[in-house]
Amino acid sequence: MKKLIILLALSLSACSSTQLVSNWKNPDIVLFDAYKVLIVGMTQDQDARASFERKLKREFSKRDVEAVRSLDLFDVEFTSSEKSEEELSEVEQQLLDKDFDAILFTKIVGSEDRQTFRKRISKFDDNYYGTFRDDYLGHQDIYYETDYYDDFTVYHAETSLYCICVGKERELIWRGGIDITDPVNIEKTIDDYIKLVVLAMEEQDLIFRKERKDEITGL
Repeated sequence: MKKLIILLALSLSACSSTQLVSNWKNPDIVLFDAYKVLIVGMTQDQDARASFERKLKREFSKRDVEAVRSLDLFDVEFTSSEKSEEELSEVEQQLLDKDFDAILFTKIVGSEDRQTFRKRISKFDDNYYGTFRDDYLGHQDIYYETDYYDDFTVYHAETSLYCICVGKERELIWRGGIDITDPVNIEKTIDDYIKLVVLAMEEQDLIFRKERKDEITGL
């Protein structure tokens, strides 16, 4: 699992604000297929929710897997009030009756403010041996530069895959923890997040499958 996290982090960290930081797969599951998936993006930002669920649904459609957005299934009243365990059990039964077999559930679980030093370029090369005065004068603006520290926010998100098959209601198949660093462009952040989730699920044979060479050549 650690190797997978490193692989996925390296594959997207160079061009993305998202990073897989934790990864858990049910040890009893080798591969998991689903034919009708409910996509749930839990956020108060309705525009972000709609964009996330729409784009993730598109990834399922590319692979001929039926997916339904929670926006198309849950009415406004459902998400505007707290639900009991009994009410959610009724929802799960309704999903079973409608032939759903999985839920992909994404939520923000926390955030934290962080601070880093702004990168400074030394005015002297490595072979220069100056005086204290030179060193002090060359860096004294550290005392009063307002942008010497870069402040940013890291959002901690989780995407979980649940099986709602008969006899296995609410069984957790996979959970990935993903950090989102200081998102500025929401649409790009959503794209990067979805790309990372799809890649993680592909690597573990969970609904999505990596394209094999023999599938391309027919050999």
